[in-house]
Amino acid sequence: MADPGLHVLILLALAGFLAGWVDAVVGGGGLVQLPALLIGLPGASPAQVLATNKFGSVWGTATAAGTYYRRVRPDLRTALPMAAVAYVGAIGGALLGLHIPKSAFNPVILVMLLVVGTYTLLKPSVGQLTRLRWSGGRHTTAAVLTGFVIGMYDGALGPGTGSFLVFALVGLLGYAFLEASAKAKITNLATNLGALTVFAPGGHVLWKVGAVMAVANLLGGYIGARTAVARGSRFIRAVFVVVVVAFVIRIGGDLAGLW
Repeated sequence: MADPGLHVLILLALAGFLAGWVDAVVGGGGLVQLPALLIGLPGASPAQVLATNKFGSVWGTATAAGTYYRRVRPDLRTALPMAAVAYVGAIGGALLGLHIPKSAFNPVILVMLLVVGTYTLLKPSVGQLTRLRWSGGRHTTAAVLTGFVIGMYDGALGPGTGSFLVFALVGLLGYAFLEASAKAKITNLATNLGALTVFAPGGHVLWKVGAVMAVANLLGGYIGARTAVARGSRFIRAVFVVVVVAFVIRIGGDLAGLW
């Protein structure tokens, strides 16, 4: 496909910055960035869009993960096994993603967002404090199974992965939002790298666009992570609800043909 014009690159950079910020605060930056790529690069194949999205995202996610780790110090005894298994899941998901049509993206994402958003709204106390559901081996097993399933999803489709990781760590495992966000970023970094393990050697990354979005994501991820750490779990929960509602409206409107 032809190189995009300067105005397209500027708009994609703005989308990448916003995606990096949203992803660092609560996850779900792909739901900002992927639609922007679909709109800005109408001639790109689904694999090119997914691959370029991953290349841009991995830089912001890495920056956010590093910032969270330095400031929150999450327990790596859970985060690292979860991330390792999620990496493997993302490789498998990416291999499937090469064959998934664009028409399958939005219905799956919408259903998952409705479930996540409804649960969070009905449980206002969820994520304020850490109250782990299990301990020891059962806790680690639940974490790695969650990482594998969401890793598969991230490799195959991707948008909303950070939000789904935060939701699983809060709603299923019992973490507070701030610690869940820190662990989610480490795991999300692994899933992005897993997907790129498939996409990059296959020649699917549009490097010029990816480089622009990588820089924008990095800046957004750094600022977003510092914002989240400074404001705490209540702020993250509020942003989480707003982001989920906005995504439900946008994707639901697309499916209903409203815009």
